[in-house]
Amino acid sequence: MGVKERHEREREAVGRAILDAARELFVAEGYQNVSIRKIAERIEYSPAAIYGYFPSKDDIFLALAEEGFRMLFAPGGEMAVADPIDKIRGGFWRLYQFSKEHPEYFALMFLDRSVPPISRDWQRFGFVREMKGLMSAHIQSVIDQGLFPPDTKADAVFRILAAAIHGAAVMRLCGRLNPKDDADALARDTLEAALTGLRAGIPHTFHSEPCE
Repeated sequence: MGVKERHEREREAVGRAILDAARELFVAEGYQNVSIRKIAERIEYSPAAIYGYFPSKDDIFLALAEEGFRMLFAPGGEMAVADPIDKIRGGFWRLYQFSKEHPEYFALMFLDRSVPPISRDWQRFGFVREMKGLMSAHIQSVIDQGLFPPDTKADAVFRILAAAIHGAAVMRLCGRLNPKDDADALARDTLEAALTGLRAGIPHTFHSEPCE
């Protein structure tokens, strides 16, 4: 291994250590309560050394959020489905699975209100907009096929289903269920209830701007 390659690997290892320490601290103590100094102390580095990798605490969060969204949307594991409703169902179920497989990322990305908005760096998160746009376009195609009432708005469907599955995920993650409650069953039933209501044409008063 050459000197340059060894240096790059060492730098990657330190960057990884910073991100892992920051993620654990952000989730345990809340983003606004964690300083660069506290992250540095966790990995026994100086704050100045941290700044050599990330210009600010916000940049550390944005790097973690990007990792999280890339894991959420990572290809692999999907099954080809013929039923267009199943594709919608599977897409939102994936969010619930993500909350189980990567609970710290889910908590940081979706629960902590003190984190900086990712909208400040939309170029970096363009792939998130793209994935949301693809799902919204698929929902619109399902509406066009007559599987939802013709006056259904695709973006409202997206938000309603996201809220349904997100609620179940948060209840499980935050320990708001009884010990013997089946969180997976609750998530499935909640998602099915929302889908059934939307397909039946139950009036909904929520209106959403197109997903960004």
